[in-house]
Amino acid sequence: MKDPVLYIVIPCYNEEAVLPETSGMFLSKLNSFIAAGRISDDSRVMFVNDGSKDKTWQVITDLSKQDKHYAGVCLSRNRGHQNALLCGLMTAKELADITISIDCDGQDDINAMDDMLTEYEAGCDIVYGVRSKRTTDTFFKRFTAESFYKLMSALGADTVYNHADYRLMSKRALEGLAQFKEVNLFLRGLVPMIGYRSNSVYYERAERIAGESHYPLKKMLAFAFDGITSLSIKPIRIITSLGFIISILSVIAIIWTIVEKIIGFTVAGWSSMFCAIFFMGGIQLLSLGVIGEYIGKIYNETKQRPRFIISETTFEKKPTQD
Repeated sequence: MKDPVLYIVIPCYNEEAVLPETSGMFLSKLNSFIAAGRISDDSRVMFVNDGSKDKTWQVITDLSKQDKHYAGVCLSRNRGHQNALLCGLMTAKELADITISIDCDGQDDINAMDDMLTEYEAGCDIVYGVRSKRTTDTFFKRFTAESFYKLMSALGADTVYNHADYRLMSKRALEGLAQFKEVNLFLRGLVPMIGYRSNSVYYERAERIAGESHYPLKKMLAFAFDGITSLSIKPIRIITSLGFIISILSVIAIIWTIVEKIIGFTVAGWSSMFCAIFFMGGIQLLSLGVIGEYIGKIYNETKQRPRFIISETTFEKKPTQD
């Protein structure tokens, strides 16, 4: 039986500092699989340059010249982590039997790939890399991250707890993913929708080897909100329920006010009126904001703009878009 072709897909954005450190780790792991006869020599480490402003693409092209097992794809502009990752996966889909997606900062334990490959050999199409604990995170990041996964679950979104984008996917699973055409990407929620047999492997995450994180608090919150609104309509239903409850309370308050007026017991209530107006105004603005977010997503989806455009590669492949 022919050995499967594996592509390790790695999105990169301004990773000039860390790539020279981690690229050797990825290549060493790939070569160990080839030497063990688990994958084909046609396997590659594929870097996807997400419109970096530094010398990331130059580093990738230099690596590709040094060893045939390195490959590079360059996007025409910065499209964000999820689009860059999708680009790598869809490009690898035409070239490989298996992909493993991983960040390039060296934080995810590459030795978990051994267990992922074992699960694939046992018949799994999707294998999730799941963090066993978050000891390397600050208290704030650990609390917010875990709260996010719990909130996603409460809102009905099917995600894997403590799983980011470190995962193995078979060619069949990638073909299933290709059928999802939405522009607003949240791969952590889309991949479980594919179905097929899946499993998880657990690992501990280390500190970033070099460079700086590209996910400050503002981006993390925006990413979380995108994930919630892309996968669940429960926020809309919560607004509806809240509006219904407030309407009932308002009717009760009106009846109470009329009764007080009839019996002649009236008290000037500027403070309570002031608070009530601000409370209702805040609820209305929040509701409009959430509804507007969904309308904005509908607007983006109807335009059907390409999710990525490839400007060049280090191997024989014509520039394309999706």
